[in-house]
Amino acid sequence: MWQFWRRHKKKVYVTLGVLGSGYFLYKLYDTHRRRLSDLEKQLVNERGHTELIKAQMQAHFESIQGIADSTTCPHVMHHLDGQLAENLDLTHLTERLIQGKGQPNTLTTAEKLELWDRLKILSFMKMVLSLWAMTMLNLYVRVQVNILGRHLYINTARDLGSPHLLDEADLIDRNDEQQFLAYADHLSNFGLPALISDIEAATSEVLKGKQLKDFFNAPTLHETIVQILDTFMSMGSPHHWVGYLMPEDSRAHNLVSPSSSSSYSDLSCATKLDQLMSETRAVLLSVEFGNVIETSLKTLVKELLEDISSQCGESILLSGMPLAKLLPRIAQIGQQLLKEPYRSRYVQNICSIPDVEQFFTLLYSSTPVS
Repeated sequence: MWQFWRRHKKKVYVTLGVLGSGYFLYKLYDTHRRRLSDLEKQLVNERGHTELIKAQMQAHFESIQGIADSTTCPHVMHHLDGQLAENLDLTHLTERLIQGKGQPNTLTTAEKLELWDRLKILSFMKMVLSLWAMTMLNLYVRVQVNILGRHLYINTARDLGSPHLLDEADLIDRNDEQQFLAYADHLSNFGLPALISDIEAATSEVLKGKQLKDFFNAPTLHETIVQILDTFMSMGSPHHWVGYLMPEDSRAHNLVSPSSSSSYSDLSCATKLDQLMSETRAVLLSVEFGNVIETSLKTLVKELLEDISSQCGESILLSGMPLAKLLPRIAQIGQQLLKEPYRSRYVQNICSIPDVEQFFTLLYSSTPVS
């Protein structure tokens, strides 16, 4: 035995060394493999969590758009339609002209010309104002609900796991949410007089050289509408139109009474509301939103021309007709734009524009949240 050990001890040491080193390396490898396996599982879990969050955000985004389509937009459009019907009523003009036609001696030639000129301006004015307001209110409401929806979702995700999450979110944000969304009616309640005045000035400027006997065809009518919109949008300072949609100071008009259940002070609520309004204003002033406005108005002007052509007879408007005969159609479409089914179809056309759809997808996914 001793002789065997003396002859083979080096081999035994080498073998033991190799086995020991192998076992040590195996343990290192096994530890490393386990770490890699744990890391892979963690990555899979994180990836799954990320995908879950994306799916939840997409579902919430679609829910927010549904709220805008089914609830908020119809409400503000209906309110605006009622206000316009009161402020831009054409019936007294048409009744006086009809009366003058049936009783020739009741109106002088100068009075008839004055009434026709006023009817010309008001007809174009109401049509263009309705088109602009419908477009801008729809876009503005979507900016609101996407910003608010993003805030609420992030707050929920941030506090996930809290047993009082929903109760806390409801108590903290209820007044701010109501006040913020109530500003969708700012145009109808406060901004409309200034908007009417400016649209009238733009319409008068564009129509001042156009006579009732002038022939209007589809291209001429399209050019006239676009000129009125361009003249209006370029009046005053850049983005002057933002003032029609929202107040400069979010506390200028107390549209919603504070709830006594709120645990926050008036100052903190105002700060939260100011943040929401500030984000909204920043979006409205952005270059990207300006592009969305331009694309939306172009699309709806084209749709408007198709509807007028349908009412007049496409071949008739294509060849042209005197402006005097076209005015009743313009007045009629101006009164119908904010009513069903025109409103739903026009709003749907805005929503289906790829650039508009992409804009609100990006807005929802990137709204800054403190």
